[in-house]
Amino acid sequence: MESNQEDQNLLEFSNYSLVFKKHGLVIVSVIAFVFGLTGLLTFTQKPIYEAKGKLLLKQSDASSLTGLNQKLGGLTGLSNASNPLDTEAEIIRSNPMVQKIIDRLKLKDNQGNPLTIGEFIAKLKVTGIRGTDVMELTYKSNNATETAVVVNTLMKTYWEDNILMNRLETTSAKEFLSKQLPQIENRLARAEAALRNFKDKNQVVSLEAEANLGVQEIKTLLSEITKEKAQLEAVKSRSIGLQNQLNLSPKQAFNLATISQSRGVQQVLTEYEKVQDDLVVTQTRLTDQHPTVKNLRRKEQALKQQIEKRVGDIIYSQESIPEKNLQIGQLKQTLTTELVQSQLNKLALTNQIRVLQNAFLIKQARLRMLPRLEQQQRALERRLQVGQTTYQQVFKQLQEMEVVEKQKVGNVRIISEALIPDTAISPKISFNLALGGFLGVLLGIGLALLLEAMDKSLKTVEEAKQLLGYPLLGSIPSLSHKEGIGSELPIRDNPYSSASAAFEMLMTNLNFTLSDKELRVILVTSSIPNEGKSFVAANLAVAKAQMGCRVLLVDADMRRPRQHEIWQLPNFVGLSNVLVGQSELTTPTQVMVGLELLTSGTIPPNPVPLINSQRMDLLIKEYAKEYDFIIIDTPPLSIAAETQILGKLVDGMLLVVRPGVVDSPAAIATKSLLEQSGQQVLGMVVNGVATEISGYYSYKGYYEKNSSGRNSKDKVKFA
Repeated sequence: MESNQEDQNLLEFSNYSLVFKKHGLVIVSVIAFVFGLTGLLTFTQKPIYEAKGKLLLKQSDASSLTGLNQKLGGLTGLSNASNPLDTEAEIIRSNPMVQKIIDRLKLKDNQGNPLTIGEFIAKLKVTGIRGTDVMELTYKSNNATETAVVVNTLMKTYWEDNILMNRLETTSAKEFLSKQLPQIENRLARAEAALRNFKDKNQVVSLEAEANLGVQEIKTLLSEITKEKAQLEAVKSRSIGLQNQLNLSPKQAFNLATISQSRGVQQVLTEYEKVQDDLVVTQTRLTDQHPTVKNLRRKEQALKQQIEKRVGDIIYSQESIPEKNLQIGQLKQTLTTELVQSQLNKLALTNQIRVLQNAFLIKQARLRMLPRLEQQQRALERRLQVGQTTYQQVFKQLQEMEVVEKQKVGNVRIISEALIPDTAISPKISFNLALGGFLGVLLGIGLALLLEAMDKSLKTVEEAKQLLGYPLLGSIPSLSHKEGIGSELPIRDNPYSSASAAFEMLMTNLNFTLSDKELRVILVTSSIPNEGKSFVAANLAVAKAQMGCRVLLVDADMRRPRQHEIWQLPNFVGLSNVLVGQSELTTPTQVMVGLELLTSGTIPPNPVPLINSQRMDLLIKEYAKEYDFIIIDTPPLSIAAETQILGKLVDGMLLVVRPGVVDSPAAIATKSLLEQSGQQVLGMVVNGVATEISGYYSYKGYYEKNSSGRNSKDKVKFA
């Protein structure tokens, strides 16, 4: 139940993703319009930025190396009513301090005049954070960078003025440590690089784990090698026994198995033996010079040459084969097949043993290297550990020196520098843009869903399956530019395309639709025009012909025929002419090896009487005797009655469905029509499916041409 629910959720998500992909331009356009309008209204307003910085005030304490742990106190006022933070805030807002900042930054007002002290103080706010010794400085301006620069400059200037002149020079210890630290750091870096290079060069991750795993892999490989060798010996014994029993070499066994399974050779051989028997009987009654005897001898010689040619075409060998071996019994044929299979098994086991032995040698060599690698790694790790310990000690001492130095700078410390504000406090750009983007997405998705609700066409394969209820025999993907858009015969023109794989799978699935009889004659139709039924019929015929069958493709759509356009043939004479007696049954035109096409012919004023005639029934039966497979291209069910008539004369009907073309009412009407008329529907094929949905991918390069192909065929001579 949970799995079905997950599948249903996945299907719904896929449907929504297809909707968004289909109406993506509408969604993006709506989002862009709403978002752009919001941005225009927002950015036309002049923004106001605000930057904040914080100062910590403390009691001045001239500590030394022996006084690092002394407690630092806060500032104290002269009287109980005074507040040290308020006093320092007034110092920061003092005219000299403000003027110094204005002059240093060359601040100007909106008219380009130098900023006055009063204007500066109006934009500045200095307050103490209640319950702490921290003071916060805030500055507002239309320039985001200016706000941060003013606050940071003000705090730095105040800090510089507060620094006591008794700040001591950096101690000699700090200078020494500062000079030594880079050298120690370089030595540490070299030790780290040496260890890293060692691991990279020798492909080391964990030597201990690698050793344990390597020992286990060695044991496994030895076990597999022993097992494969035992199987190889068994196969060799079996092969030798079969050779002794059959008195044949493996090559002779392969040739005999191939010949015994050749229907053409066995048919000619049977006729050849019959002629020999007739010749022996005739010679008992007539002389050798009698015409009948001579005729039988010539026929015997011709059949013998035919046997030699067919055998030569099969085995490609100069080896002489006794005539008695051309026909062998079922037992000998079975033993011969087993001998050939045993030779193949022996070759496979030999190759497998060689691969396992090579892997064993590689693992064994790696295990022998591990002790030496461990010794080198320990030496490098000791050097690295010594370097790290020395660096940590020197760095800690240097940090202590810097702490001591900073404790002598006075009673002010900058704890939070002002940052350039990313957003203005007015207007709220992020909020406005987020709101505009949300509304744009909401309106875009709503409009897309509305358009989708107004569209009644079938959109997905799952919708077609649910609505029609017929078995899905195949999904034909849409052709990409690389696979030959413009060609209506991709399975012929590009056999490595995804469409070729789809039609081959469709042809295979068709073979399993009927269990009680062989599928010989089918018709291909659709609900409405432009679903690609002629395209499917033509490529299906090519796929069947490529399987070695003799196929006839009949264009029975006498209202809007398409097959002659697909195959680029004239349509002066065709099915309609045959039905009215103007042409013989030999009218079909061979369009490729194993495939012949009977075009629709002259378009009649009313095709129904021709299709519903006794001659049409006889015509299909005659062609069924002559061809292995017949495919009939018929008009769509919604516009022609002859499709239902032909449906009673064939083994089954294949319904072509194209999402985005056929709509739900047409599909429902088609299903109702087929059920009422009692048609034998083999299944449906969905045409024009996106490649990522269809599941078929191009397999070009999967097969490789045998560069050592045979260029000549040697005839086999009888012994």
